[in-house]
Amino acid sequence: MNTNQLKYFISVAESQSFSIAAEENYITQTAMTQQIKALEDDLGCKLINRSTRPITLTAAGNSFLSDAKLILMRLSDARERANEASTGISGTLRIGYIKGYERSKLSESLRDFHRSLPNVLLMCYRDTSDKLAAALQNDEYDIIFTWDSTNLKLNSEYCALEIEKAQLMAALYASHPLCSRKYLERIDLKGEALIYMSPSELSENYGDSIFMDLYHQAGYHPNIICRSTDVESILIMVASEEGISILPDYCVKKITDAEGLIFLPMKGEEEVEEIHAIWKRNNSNIALKHFTDQLSGREIIV
Repeated sequence: MNTNQLKYFISVAESQSFSIAAEENYITQTAMTQQIKALEDDLGCKLINRSTRPITLTAAGNSFLSDAKLILMRLSDARERANEASTGISGTLRIGYIKGYERSKLSESLRDFHRSLPNVLLMCYRDTSDKLAAALQNDEYDIIFTWDSTNLKLNSEYCALEIEKAQLMAALYASHPLCSRKYLERIDLKGEALIYMSPSELSENYGDSIFMDLYHQAGYHPNIICRSTDVESILIMVASEEGISILPDYCVKKITDAEGLIFLPMKGEEEVEEIHAIWKRNNSNIALKHFTDQLSGREIIV
């Protein structure tokens, strides 16, 4: 028994004609008759009463007709589910991103991916870099976009893709004497009250050490009055003239009406924040494979 035989039998039963069924399935009447005979031999009973005009089904044929339709329907459903699983057409992709990165081009990447694979549910979560890394390690996320404060990208169990080098910007209150500058350097910030944006809630982390080195290279230790992982809180404090801050440009470039705030670029090749997409190398989520292909500039094929 095979699916063609089931399909041919249903066609003969519904048309009550071998010749019509043969035409519908683009085979000869002789081939149609042989296939139905082979099906009957396999089942060990007659399905079609050939002595009547038009032909009719035997009692066994009437009973088998509904089963044949059900078998083909289940095979079709199984084939569709297998195809969806293999191409990543359906499923869920859990995405974590660093606080502040919601203003970046991440939403554009997600939109493009959703348009190509609309049946993949994109679940997005916002957190600090240390919590993102811990959640990725615990398989709570499939992929994270992060300022890698844990240096997870060097772990061989993970894949890492640099997404961007975000320009660092100084956030100043409008009455600050440095607002008239076109750009700022680290030395210009000596003695300033600094509201420090950190990617992590941990007081000592890899990400912070990189930027502390920039202050030390400028010849001083920064006057940090507080630390925060929350961009909105930092901007409120700057606007209140409590101090200044340095933020990646994705946090501020979409702010169109920033009363009391001025943003100036930091000068220097090192004045950037690297954002990486990181995921576990052994993650078998097909949707993740398609998503990382898109991030790498490869075409999504479904």
